[in-house]
Amino acid sequence: MNIKNAEFVSCCSDYRKCPQENLPEYAFIGRSNVGKSSLINCLCQRKGLAKTSSSPGKTQAIVHFMVDDRWFLADLPGYGYASVGKKQREQWQKMTRDYLLRRSNLFCVFVLVDLRIPPQKIDLEFLQFLGENELPLCVIGTKADKLGKMALENSAEAIKAALGEMWEPLPPFILSSAETGLGREEILDFIDKANKTAASQG
Repeated sequence: MNIKNAEFVSCCSDYRKCPQENLPEYAFIGRSNVGKSSLINCLCQRKGLAKTSSSPGKTQAIVHFMVDDRWFLADLPGYGYASVGKKQREQWQKMTRDYLLRRSNLFCVFVLVDLRIPPQKIDLEFLQFLGENELPLCVIGTKADKLGKMALENSAEAIKAALGEMWEPLPPFILSSAETGLGREEILDFIDKANKTAASQG
């Protein structure tokens, strides 16, 4: 898939105010500072499309982008240790949960995990939530360029082993790097195939 155009559509804190549910939608989420915005910019090849920051918690609402007038990309608030108060985090959690459970055109949730660290409890709990609610998902390992070959292989195996505790067969798993573009084509091909499958089913 070649993306020709990607543009900002909306930013809201209530799923009921999101764009009309008339196109396939793909959501991106992960722990704070996992590299989500950088990956989105890499996928769309639009520097600055999604706002990046070295401080966790930059995304504070549900941000929608329209891609080639064919599908929506949703940038969701990161979960984890953003430097905000408990009340703010609880509001984000409710907003995200409501969106995930009630957005009828949501085709897949891309869950980003940092390859540089072992599988985190908060990631596994979130993945379990998606599984329990039968939400389609794909796991993306980020920042692959920060690891050597052996460390990268070990990290990928550790993530697969953790996923294997919950799933058989395993959900899709893609290695990525926003810096080198690793995984970009694989992610876009995944989306393209999902779009075509939906179109063929009417």
